[in-house]
This record gives sequence, C-alpha cells and structure tokens, in this order.
Amino acid sequence: MTAASPPEVLRAPLVVEFPFTRSLGPVQSAFLTGLREGVVLGVKTSDGKVMVPPVEYDPVTAEEIRELVEVGATGTVTTWAWNDRPRPQQPLDTPFAWVLVKLDGADTALLHALDAPGPDAVRTGMRVRVRWAAERTGAITDIACFEPYEGPGGGGPVPHDGDFTDAVTGIVAEARLDYVYSPGRAQTAYINALSERRTVGERCPSCHKVYVPPRGACPTCGVATTDQVEVGPAGTVTTYCIVNIKAKNLDIEVPYVYAHIALDGAGLALHGRIGGIPYDQVRMGLRVEPVWTEGGRHPDHYRPTGEPDADYDAYKELI
Repeated sequence: MTAASPPEVLRAPLVVEFPFTRSLGPVQSAFLTGLREGVVLGVKTSDGKVMVPPVEYDPVTAEEIRELVEVGATGTVTTWAWNDRPRPQQPLDTPFAWVLVKLDGADTALLHALDAPGPDAVRTGMRVRVRWAAERTGAITDIACFEPYEGPGGGGPVPHDGDFTDAVTGIVAEARLDYVYSPGRAQTAYINALSERRTVGERCPSCHKVYVPPRGACPTCGVATTDQVEVGPAGTVTTYCIVNIKAKNLDIEVPYVYAHIALDGAGLALHGRIGGIPYDQVRMGLRVEPVWTEGGRHPDHYRPTGEPDADYDAYKELI
C-alpha cells in the first residue's frame, strides 16, 4: 500500500509596492536641486563636521542646521560589497559594487554604486569620482554611479547659499519589494477550499478557537492546529470603515465599506468588502453572505442576507 502524497504547498510571486509623494525642507531641496545642477552639497553640524547627504537637524544636539557647503565630486571608498546579481531599477544592470564614499570635504560617507569590472578591482581606500547621469531631474539617481579615479582631490568644503533656479520641492519615493511567497500548509488548504467556494479554518486543540484564515498554530496557546473546520458561509459585520480614497489599479468606486466579518463558527473576524447596500446603511451586527464572481477563487464581496441583525452579545468578543 502506497502512502498518499501530501498536498502541494502553493507558491507565487508577490509584489508589495507603495509609492508616495513627500515634500522637501530647505536642506534636502538644496541637495537634490544641486545634484540636478552637478553640485554636491553637504551641511555643517554644530561641531563643524560636514554631513553628506545633508540632514536638517543635528544628530547630536537635535538643533536645526542650515549651513550648506559644496564638497568635491571625488572621494574615497570607506567600505564596499560586491553585487553580482543586480535587481531591476538598481543603478547598473551589470555586476557592480555597493560602496560608501567619503567625498572630499565631507566627514560622512554616501552610499551609491561603483562601476568596476569585478570585485578584484575594488578596495577600501580606492579613489573614485561621480559619474553624472546624462539627464538629471533632481534625484539621487542624478549620480549615475561612481567610477575609479586617479586624479587630484576636490579640496575642502566651500560655503554655498543653496539658492538655485526652479528648486526641487518634492519627490515621489517608490518603495517596492518583490519576492516569492508561500502561504504554508494551513493557508494552502484555506486557499484551495476557497476555489471550491468553501471557507475552511483550523481549531486549536487547547482553547478550541477556530482560526480563519488558519495559521497552522494557535498564537495564544502556541500549539499546532490541524483539525479543519468549515465555517460560514454567512457571517456578521463586527466593525467597519468607509473608504473614501480610490486605490491605484483597484476598480471600485468610492465610497465603499471594508469590514471585519465573523463567519458563523469562526473564532475571529476576517476582512471583506461590503456591497449590495448603500455604504451609509452598513452597521455593526449586519448579517452578510459571500458573493462569488464567475471563475473567482475568493469572494468578490459580501452582501446582506436579509436576516435580522445579530445581537451585540453574540459578536462582542470578536471585535
């Protein structure tokens, strides 16, 4: 007799991306505008040290600092690490070194890429210079990278007023993390059940709470959960929020309601969108059921069942 093979655990690429717009203070504005103009600026701290990149508050005294100075576009590598597999949107698409460079006239080091033929060509203490980007917009990428340099140094810091025409006053900071995600045994079973329009949780053998989605272990008792329990499909809105800002790439008109829903038989609430009812009529205790789209692998949203609202005492422990 042959033992049955365990179910395949799911794996899929996942991208977490959060671009946001931030305004710049006078020091950061001068620094980025200076890069656009081919000038590297630092700031003097209360003890006379020059920080590059500049900050607006002294790291020792926390006092506001505004005394800008221009430093050289040449410098010295203080430490480095070789990157043999560049990722998308990194400074170079061929292997390169990440380096900390103390520019001539600065007392702190700037992190950037060094274009070198291989790790044997990089060393602490080597001299480098800025390679400016062909097109500059007022961002750290205006420094395309550093490159090896054997010429004269850039001298000491020179006072600078930080005044530029058409100064950069804001930037879009793009945070992105892409990786392969595996939900594990418990959530793989949960996802596979959803494709069959069933919601499955797991019961803790100690406290008997049913976790949906399951986590493979009880976070309260610290024991494994393997006893599968089908819950729902109906549930109760325990709390909710009204969303008034439209998310990028999400084809849902605002305002809409996103709620915590305690499915019947579950020991905690899951998240879901409420539809089929005006947003201002959603309420705690509302009884709802899932709505599936053709071919959908999870509920598109939840709608009212038409049942009377649940009594508060029936769901108060799940809020």
